[in-house]
Amino acid sequence: MKEWWLQVGLLCIPLVAVYLHIPPPQLSPALNKWLSAGEHFHFRGHNVFYRDSFGALGSSDVVILLHGFPTSSYDWIKIWEPLTQRFHRVIALDFLGFGFSDKPRPHKYSIFEQASLVEALVSHLGLGQQKVNLISHDYGDTVALELLYRSDQNRTGRLNFNSLCLSNGGNLLKDYSILSSILTRLTNHVIFQKGIGEVFGPYTQPTEAEFWDMWGGLRYNDGNLVLDSLLQYINQRLKHRERWVGALTSTSVPLHMIYGPLDPVNPHPEFIRLYQKLVPRSTFTILDEHISHYPQLEDPQGFLNAYFNFIHSF
Repeated sequence: MKEWWLQVGLLCIPLVAVYLHIPPPQLSPALNKWLSAGEHFHFRGHNVFYRDSFGALGSSDVVILLHGFPTSSYDWIKIWEPLTQRFHRVIALDFLGFGFSDKPRPHKYSIFEQASLVEALVSHLGLGQQKVNLISHDYGDTVALELLYRSDQNRTGRLNFNSLCLSNGGNLLKDYSILSSILTRLTNHVIFQKGIGEVFGPYTQPTEAEFWDMWGGLRYNDGNLVLDSLLQYINQRLKHRERWVGALTSTSVPLHMIYGPLDPVNPHPEFIRLYQKLVPRSTFTILDEHISHYPQLEDPQGFLNAYFNFIHSF
């Protein structure tokens, strides 16, 4: 019996090795268009993808968009054009390890490094003295809070906040373990689609093409092989909770939360009650009851209405 299991194990090793090196899917025309419309800049020896669109004439307002885990800046595609009609510049980037940015391995990915990456992009674009509006989602929420801490608390920040809008902050995999590390390394499109589908509402599921675009961005530059390293942010959030929640509760920057209440990662009503308790000065919008963890994709018009109401309120 032991010899039989040993033979199976030895057979699986080359199969797994082959599986991990399956070529990524071909990029769709839509994803290729997004890539072609962007640029790259260098950050600590790595290429980082970003988009920078000039929009509304007569406005000097700038908005920067910070995406979530495990997807990319393409998460903002459905609200990109309406934002360019309101803002002078609309900027988004792929964090290191995500989307069309480099995905080095081995590498110690951290929220602190991603915040420094955003600051480097702001400097690269010559916006160091410009007040900027941030919209963030999920993983991006934590990066935004580190940027807020640097700006408000220790005065070393290179980003000048005009406002901050958070959305459905949280993490897709609640428990980090060896098992989740293995599963993320061995994930395929079917497993990925099932996992992502669970954090969308039943009536707001991505189309098959949209699932493939998310998967294509993740697989670009072998991104499936760095997911377990990126997941260390969950431990970082626990370790530095006081730092980041403290920045949120003490800031004078205008704050808003856009929340999809069907979110299994941040369940309703516990999540919004806790947010209200911690940040009573913040305004918030609870979207329709069928909207879940990706509000900007599930209800782009509702997301935009909530955001524009917030921006026009101060």
